[in-house]
Amino acid sequence: MVSIKDVHKAFGTLEVLKGVSMDIMKGEVICIIGPSGSGKSTLIRCINALNDIQAGSITIEGQEVHDTKLDKLELRKKVGMVFQQYNLFPHKTALENVMMAPIKVLKQPRDEVEVRARALIKKVRLEGKEDSYPGELSGGQQQRVAIARSLAMDPDVMLFDEVTAALDPETVKEVLLTIKELAADGMTCILVTHEMGFAREVADHIYFTDRGVIVEHGPPETFFESASDPRTKEFLGQIL
Repeated sequence: MVSIKDVHKAFGTLEVLKGVSMDIMKGEVICIIGPSGSGKSTLIRCINALNDIQAGSITIEGQEVHDTKLDKLELRKKVGMVFQQYNLFPHKTALENVMMAPIKVLKQPRDEVEVRARALIKKVRLEGKEDSYPGELSGGQQQRVAIARSLAMDPDVMLFDEVTAALDPETVKEVLLTIKELAADGMTCILVTHEMGFAREVADHIYFTDRGVIVEHGPPETFFESASDPRTKEFLGQIL
């Protein structure tokens, strides 16, 4: 589904990604963990072509993401992304936020979009909040609206960039449960996260990044119990 080969990315003289490679199969859940500044968020933004790359290759379903001829809109129909900040339109209701992109971007009929949007709001367990504005919702509820909004484009892959980082502990569980249910439904998911318990429970594969490289990776049961690299052990020892 997603193939990342020897990707390099720099901001000026600062090299953030130094030859990162990974393959994600259809229906897999991948968690990328690591200290701040290790390149995790940059990598996930490169997958969606929000950041360009200096070298290497990223393909989604065989399509080169950084092909200059690629229509970025077509790419973002395939790849949904949820950010740390919810980025909802404050003057639009939850339902309107979810409906906007399919109507404005995909030019789909409003009545069909509304039926789907209501189903998605129910899917993220916000039934009854359709007419609420973002300011009337908790952080966790706003983040679930953001997830429903991404799903409204019917993507093949979902990217999650530290989606619980701005939430208080009580609302983190709501959002993680929503992502867990998506994964159980077979959605291909790539998550940057600090939630180690969640990563252990939901991921098919864990990647640990530090200073722009993948230090170690593996399935959760071996990654957390028998990490071999000293840097991985040090990191896990600090957070577990």
